[in-house]
Amino acid sequence: MIATHGKIWTENPSQPEAEAIAVSHHRIVAVGSSEMVSKLAGPGTKILDLQGRRVVPGFNDAHVHFFWGGQGLASVQLRDVTSEAQFRQRIADFARTRPKGEWIVDGNWDEEKWSPVRLPTHELIDDVTPNNPVWVNRSDGHMMLANALAMKLAGITKATKDLPGGVIVRDKDGNPTGIFKDAAKDLIERVIPPPTDAQIDTALLAAQKYALENGVTSVQDMGFTGAKAADMQALVVRGYQRLLEEGKLKVRVSARFPLSQYHRLADLGIMTNFGNDHLVLGSLKAFADGSLGSATAWFFQPYDDAPDTSGVPSDELRNPEQMYAEMVAADRAGLHIATHAIGDRANKTILDMYERLEKENGPADRRLRIEHAQHLRPEDIPRFAQLHVIASVQPYHCIDDGRWAERRIGPQRALTTYAFRSLLDAGTTLAFGSDWFVAPMNPLAGIYAAVTRRTLDGKHPGGWIPEQKITVPEAVHAYTVGSAYAESQDSEKGSLEAGKLADFTVLSEDIFHIDPVRIQDVKVEMTVSGGEIVYQRYEP
Repeated sequence: MIATHGKIWTENPSQPEAEAIAVSHHRIVAVGSSEMVSKLAGPGTKILDLQGRRVVPGFNDAHVHFFWGGQGLASVQLRDVTSEAQFRQRIADFARTRPKGEWIVDGNWDEEKWSPVRLPTHELIDDVTPNNPVWVNRSDGHMMLANALAMKLAGITKATKDLPGGVIVRDKDGNPTGIFKDAAKDLIERVIPPPTDAQIDTALLAAQKYALENGVTSVQDMGFTGAKAADMQALVVRGYQRLLEEGKLKVRVSARFPLSQYHRLADLGIMTNFGNDHLVLGSLKAFADGSLGSATAWFFQPYDDAPDTSGVPSDELRNPEQMYAEMVAADRAGLHIATHAIGDRANKTILDMYERLEKENGPADRRLRIEHAQHLRPEDIPRFAQLHVIASVQPYHCIDDGRWAERRIGPQRALTTYAFRSLLDAGTTLAFGSDWFVAPMNPLAGIYAAVTRRTLDGKHPGGWIPEQKITVPEAVHAYTVGSAYAESQDSEKGSLEAGKLADFTVLSEDIFHIDPVRIQDVKVEMTVSGGEIVYQRYEP
């Protein structure tokens, strides 16, 4: 393929912009002027006329839950629900379409959009779901609602005790309301049957279609939570392999396993980036706490709107020495580590562990990451760069959480919430992602969020905490080069230059030269992976 007459943003400092790209055997062989590159065409070359459109490297989403997201596309849709009555009706309507006994899962509800704002209970849906166990998640994935049938199948009663790192929400009499937070989710999830191969493949193909429509050519799959996380990820990895064997896997995948299961990879001698251009293994994911929306993110000070709690450490972090020992062993085995941390205490604790790890195991190119890095104490921001820790962040969360975050943590702590500008100014590498299914897997929406910080409720037209805005070039860099660096694939992708994989995205408008507010309306016109057009909206 040769693509000509474009405005190509290369992310290559020695050649920032170009007009044309030549591709052979899935890789870029030349980048330059249309005249120069056109001379490389042979009788079998496909010529793609970009017609002056803006081209950027293929977006690399540094944090997704690919199977969950794909499965959710076919499940009940609760993200836009605005009341308890609508929530109940959506579930009732969906349940009527499902066979008796089938679990109703996913959903992505957000009570912060409801009036009044309050958590749902199982009584709200029990009578409309008598034959289907229900297990629908809040939009952040850290809190779930079970109906009475699901709790009955799991043996949940008033006498059931909380699990370390989790919470069973109860009424005034001590009865479970149906809400389970973080580690407590295992109580229900242990009785949900695993998906079949056919269900996995269907979910992955749906997820891939959604990714390619949004210009995403690479994803970093953070897997699952809970006691069955490693087993579920193993099933999904087999699904990726099936699709790869059948020639159907078009998105590039880096799949992570739980830190606590590092030995499953280490015992086989697998190190980071074991695999090929389309599927790699060898990286790990840990958890330090929960989420802000579920009031389980771990802070030094109590929540402003829930002064009886400051959140909870994860079940892993409740035994910090064991968690650290697993980090040390995994690092020595050549496995890269990313840790979910949202509250300021969780972030500080993981930075301390990483600093200790560096001293104990010695210098190495280990690409340590903190996923989310949402709420930081000012004194911890420079430590990211000092310790070479990547901030793997999801800018869409900023304009979503910004609707209500200050009510939860107050205006002072909010100043260093989603602190993209401060992190960049301190020299930190940012890797951008979506956290899909939690937020849309739409990099243009993420770029819009990072550069405008205009909350979804329209109440901050100048940006929520505007001093933390970044520029469009910085945001694109974080979604391409930054994400590739975070997965140790920056020698293979992230920029458009000779020798790298020919992954690029064609946009309907030039996002570098329009009002940033308009970026939310820009469309992906075409997605190219390895020189193959895998999605297109226009005929070249």
